[in-house]
Amino acid sequence: MEIKISDNIKYIGASVYDLDLFESQYIVPNGMAYNSYVILDEKIAIMDTADKIVKSQWLDNLSNALNGRTPDYLVVQHLEPDHSGNIQAVIDMYPEIEIICSTAAKRMLPQFADVNMDKVTAKNEGDTLELGSHTLTFIMAPMVHWPEVMLSYESSEKVLFSADAFGKFGAIDADEGWSCEARRYYFNICGKYGDKVQAVLKKAANLDIQTICPLHGPVLTDTIPEVLRLYNLWSTYQPEDEGVFIAYASIHGNTAEAAHKMKEILEAKGCPRVAIADLSRDDIAECVEDAFRHSTLLCMASSYDAGVFAPMSDFLHHLKSKAFQNRRVALVENGSWAPCAVRAMKAEFEQMKNITLVEKTVTIKTTVKETDITALEELADIIK
Repeated sequence: MEIKISDNIKYIGASVYDLDLFESQYIVPNGMAYNSYVILDEKIAIMDTADKIVKSQWLDNLSNALNGRTPDYLVVQHLEPDHSGNIQAVIDMYPEIEIICSTAAKRMLPQFADVNMDKVTAKNEGDTLELGSHTLTFIMAPMVHWPEVMLSYESSEKVLFSADAFGKFGAIDADEGWSCEARRYYFNICGKYGDKVQAVLKKAANLDIQTICPLHGPVLTDTIPEVLRLYNLWSTYQPEDEGVFIAYASIHGNTAEAAHKMKEILEAKGCPRVAIADLSRDDIAECVEDAFRHSTLLCMASSYDAGVFAPMSDFLHHLKSKAFQNRRVALVENGSWAPCAVRAMKAEFEQMKNITLVEKTVTIKTTVKETDITALEELADIIK
């Protein structure tokens, strides 16, 4: 699929359609795009490379875009292997090429390629690179989501090369909207670094951006205002939707029965949005996404080994590692002889920031009884 940016800025990325897991942990049912670009001017700049798994296609795309010319610069915005996997190939093909990167990236670069450091130039905030009619201005973006990251703004065509920011899961031609897979991507990859994303958004607010070229996902044009709005919402840890996300971990099915009954109760009481997930079976990354998306999280879990059932424990670990905060949380436990899940879950949430724990909890003893349904209805009245 040809991706048109402009006459002088060419897309040379490649997509993988049968990837089992991105970063060995994220399910990508619609594949993954590894984006890269070339700016053609009096001098030529390659904007990042790509993952080694697309090396052959990427090198073909690079050769076609260059059309016999020799590149002058390789701009390295992000050193993670899915973007730096072909730096060595570029150096081997063009030994005189100058590598442009951040100061932090220059220190890290020898980990990723056999580099002549005399050919590496470190840039700082606001530094520029003149290519002819095109000028790149560099924007430091540490911890979005590695410490060496920088973005590049091309002023003549008003293009922001945004590294991993504004990316999403999915191949470049995936037939899907941006926000769903961008949300799952953001919270699972960048979610911990909201304050750093905010710093970049403040810098971006001073730029006239007509096109965003991320390292994953589609090139963005008409949807930029909405993309920036969502990134501002996500990076300030504000809920996107008023509603309840029910995350349950059930051993023998009784807690699952209670969770689905609670969904019915909330919907009947007019809760604006109710989502539900089985933590034992559903994609954990999507569960993390839904927890951040909704204003209220309801955790329902079986007690297990004097604590909480492992899928819930794993889910809470993911939330804590991604800086889950600014949410209301309600807790329901199930235990046949020593209910202890609420205590274990509460201890985890008390370590998170700005979590409002609903005082009322519900304890179910094995099977769901009428008294349990009454208790769930009372809890629903509080959180709906």
